[in-house]
Amino acid sequence: MSVHPLTTPLSSLQIARALAASFAETAAERDLQGGTPKAERDALRRSGLLALSIDPQYGGLGASWQETLDIVREFARADSSIAHVFGFHHLMLATVRLFSRPDQWEPWFELTASKRWFWGNALNPLDTRTRVTRRDGWREFSGKKSFCSGASDSQMLIASAVDESAGGKLLIAAIPSGRSGITLHDDWDNMGQRQTDSGSATFERVRVEENELLLDPGPLSTPFACLRPLIAQLIFVNLFLGISEGAFEDARQYSLHQARPWFKSPADSVAADPYILRHYGEFWVGLEGVRLLTERANALLDRAWQQQQDLSAETRGELALAIATAKVAASRTGLDLTSRLFEVGGARATHAALRLDRYWRNLRTQTLHDPLDYKLHELGDWALNRSLPTPTFYS
Repeated sequence: MSVHPLTTPLSSLQIARALAASFAETAAERDLQGGTPKAERDALRRSGLLALSIDPQYGGLGASWQETLDIVREFARADSSIAHVFGFHHLMLATVRLFSRPDQWEPWFELTASKRWFWGNALNPLDTRTRVTRRDGWREFSGKKSFCSGASDSQMLIASAVDESAGGKLLIAAIPSGRSGITLHDDWDNMGQRQTDSGSATFERVRVEENELLLDPGPLSTPFACLRPLIAQLIFVNLFLGISEGAFEDARQYSLHQARPWFKSPADSVAADPYILRHYGEFWVGLEGVRLLTERANALLDRAWQQQQDLSAETRGELALAIATAKVAASRTGLDLTSRLFEVGGARATHAALRLDRYWRNLRTQTLHDPLDYKLHELGDWALNRSLPTPTFYS
């Protein structure tokens, strides 16, 4: 995997496309294997793309969220596990930027760019098994965490623990992944997203320094800090769209070059079969709608990000609605397309070596991250009552 490192933000998409092409060559095989995609993660390190969203004054490339999310989508077309951990890496960087002081996040940004750090996730606010014990001048984290995407082969972790002495408040910290007491378990064996390393972690009396705690301004504290869950949701939207586009292109190539028309078809080839063309027309309409919604939400995120502390709760709420709308559309369209692609391929398209089912498995696994019913509830409350969503870790 010899991809030259990028030198300017303008070349980032070209580098990403070269990487995605190399990832695609082994994506089906690695989907079967599961585990950590070490070679692919190292290729990302060498490329310089881990510093994509970091400002140039800290050694990064200064890409916008639109540019960063375009690359998440580009990777997802080829390998949604890589897209997931890449997107979450930039989400973790956004987390420290939004939740901590400049004297904390500025050195972390500089070290990430210079040392090519990968950031992993051990936050999962719904898993409250990890607890905080207050010590003299530091805190101790002990317990377990599930769904720790990208934690394996990372240099830094965003971790959370419940502080019962503060009324059950969730305490979030940025700590080195290799710190004593942290064990990252190789126990992720789900049907999809099989190389995201989204298994569990154990914290055994892990020391957390005061300057590693993300307290100022802290999570969900200001409209700007409340962008964090929206960035996570929009990463998923671009991930879902990329998976759908990858599935569409694989189905298209199979239809054109390998599929055969049904014996009753009036056409000599699949490319002219009226029913096959109808399916592709429906696929196209669905994808075009999701593309427009996604690109609109990406642009709105950039506008909100640029406002920083001037961001209003109303503008943040309008962004939440745009992202929720795109997510519902991307989920429904993607699940439909990745299931129905076999209708344009025929029985031979189910051959195990092709692993075309991985698109549906990956999307089905990730779309269950948080229920669409609650997204639709929020959207319905806005549509009927003009009530903006209340910020949470998922909205």
